[in-house]
Amino acid sequence: MIRRDAARALRVLPLLWLPLASALQAQAPKAGPAPRAMTARDLWSMGRVGAPALSPDGRRVAYAVTRYDLDSYKSRTDIWIVPVAGGEPVQVTSATSSSSQPAWSPDGHTLAFISGRGGNGPQVYLLPLDGGEARALTSVLGGADGPVWSPDGKSIAFASSVWPAGDAAADRLKQLSESKSQARIYDELMFRHWDEWTSGQRSHVFVADVATGGARDVTPGPYDTPPIALAGFQEYAFSPDGKEMAFSRNTDVPTSVGTGNDVWTVALDGAAPPRRLTESKANDVSPQYSPDGRYIAYLAMARPGFEADLAQIAVVDRRTGERRILAPSLDRPVAFFAWSADSKTVYFLAQDELLSRAYRVPAAGGEATPLTEGTFNSALAVAPDGRTMVVARQSVKLPVELFALDGAGKTLRQLTHVNDTLLSQLALLPAEPFWFEGAAGARVEGFIVRPPDFDPARKYPVVYLVHGGPQGAWEDSWSYRWNPAMFAAPGYVAVLVNFHGSTGYGQKFTDEISGDWGGEPFDDLMKGLDAALQKYPFLDRSRMVAAGASYGGYMMNWFEGHTDRFRAIINHDGMFNTFSAYASTEELWFPEWEFRGMPWSNRDLYEKWNPANFVQNFKTPMLVIHGGLDFRLPLEQGLEAFTTLRRRGIRARLLYFPDEGHWVLKPQNAMVWWDTMYGWMREYMGPAS
Repeated sequence: MIRRDAARALRVLPLLWLPLASALQAQAPKAGPAPRAMTARDLWSMGRVGAPALSPDGRRVAYAVTRYDLDSYKSRTDIWIVPVAGGEPVQVTSATSSSSQPAWSPDGHTLAFISGRGGNGPQVYLLPLDGGEARALTSVLGGADGPVWSPDGKSIAFASSVWPAGDAAADRLKQLSESKSQARIYDELMFRHWDEWTSGQRSHVFVADVATGGARDVTPGPYDTPPIALAGFQEYAFSPDGKEMAFSRNTDVPTSVGTGNDVWTVALDGAAPPRRLTESKANDVSPQYSPDGRYIAYLAMARPGFEADLAQIAVVDRRTGERRILAPSLDRPVAFFAWSADSKTVYFLAQDELLSRAYRVPAAGGEATPLTEGTFNSALAVAPDGRTMVVARQSVKLPVELFALDGAGKTLRQLTHVNDTLLSQLALLPAEPFWFEGAAGARVEGFIVRPPDFDPARKYPVVYLVHGGPQGAWEDSWSYRWNPAMFAAPGYVAVLVNFHGSTGYGQKFTDEISGDWGGEPFDDLMKGLDAALQKYPFLDRSRMVAAGASYGGYMMNWFEGHTDRFRAIINHDGMFNTFSAYASTEELWFPEWEFRGMPWSNRDLYEKWNPANFVQNFKTPMLVIHGGLDFRLPLEQGLEAFTTLRRRGIRARLLYFPDEGHWVLKPQNAMVWWDTMYGWMREYMGPAS
């Protein structure tokens, strides 16, 4: 910081001091090497900053930083604290095991966190900030997660996995797990999720006494809290008087066929069973009490069975039962919210086109006021006096760092500089948005990312990236997987388009992909590519590769049968056959919504958008990538694509990760992933010319 301030002072010296400035410049050290292209090793060497946790007095921020050792391929997470007014961060955990999820005690003297340092799985630990060693609070068989303090500081709530009493199927799975057999027996859905077979255990909320460590289950029954799917940012909270807890849990049975998460409350004295607060049959999650105790706010969706419905903030009056939606006219999905200390204002984050903006809205009702412009903010903490906020901010060229804002959203200062040294060595260029007329005359947004050492006089190959979801979006944010700067690094221009179905452009735009997977979205992608080629003369239309994962992988299979514009294609965990994908996936509400029913009840739509029906048109070489633990779009989808291509005599390559699910999460595998994709792209596009 001192060196930056000194350089700024030299720039404003009057002319009479020019000789002195020249002398100082002559004595200055030589500039370092020019910034270079980012590598996969750089990407995995970066510190990954977690969400901010503000101290009760609003003066300090605790946060976790995860780093990977690229020799051992092991990760380590530690907790740091930095003053909101600015200053040097201090690392407060240093055990050999990771520490994460910091939570301040109400008096600000103790930090609760999760660590596996005791050797018995993740548990809640308490660290006295005035001095002393951390001590274990819990020692529960199912591990602990998500510590939340009670208002009086005498209890901590946490989630843990348990065998629910009275569940015959769970009892049978428990007995099998204790035997020498690896067999499992299931009678109902869902029997696996994401990358794991279900064990019969459920996630329940426990409340532990801080003095004794004794803990009791406050959400009994054959349900999950947090919900097994579609959870928000925090799924349980104490009432301000400490007598009650609100929580969300799955209420659709079986959990594979619906999005029914509801908010419940339970008296902590055990005098009555849990009470259901919402019965929308849609997705109601993340309940939070207002500080005065009168209201419970939560994230609500309106339509059952649809996981990408507009998420809004709902508020229930605990006295009258009246329910209302805050900022009802804001047609943007909310991802996070926080109450002001006086219970009069709710602050929240909502996706808006390529950005994620901070807003505030009166709790009594009214319009939302945007507080930030031109930035992507992924987490938010509000000081008790409402004069300061801390956000986790990122962009295409900046990994997550914490920033302090004033109450009006103006940036005060950057609090963390975890990756400054490495970033100073890398040539990272910003996202450059462009708009075009897409399908049905809609206004559609895309952006490009240029490569390092960009020269407008040269022609650059194009990497055309298609996002997953399908109700997702490319954003001006950092990614440790599908990172646009990494795709541009070899000397390519990355082109990305938010086609019909993307979030952040209004719910109607998002809805229009359902039942139309290969229709308007495909038109948008072709028109967006044409618009980019016309706008940017340095793009080489003769050397283009397309790549996508999940729905993006589906679109790669669709591209195979519907366009020959690309020299090669990269398909990661994509749907190849709509029929077999339905019968092997786990969250059945998803295909049933997207294809308007089940294969036997709406066969025509499954047939219409099935890439497997167009194999006679396949001709483009394809790199097929799939994880053996991907239960969202199981391995067979990738194998079907690869087998079909080879039997059609089309060049293809299969990259198989037996230990990965829907994403590549292990650094050793990510190195192979990037190296293989780079090799495939280089073979078909070569370098810039």
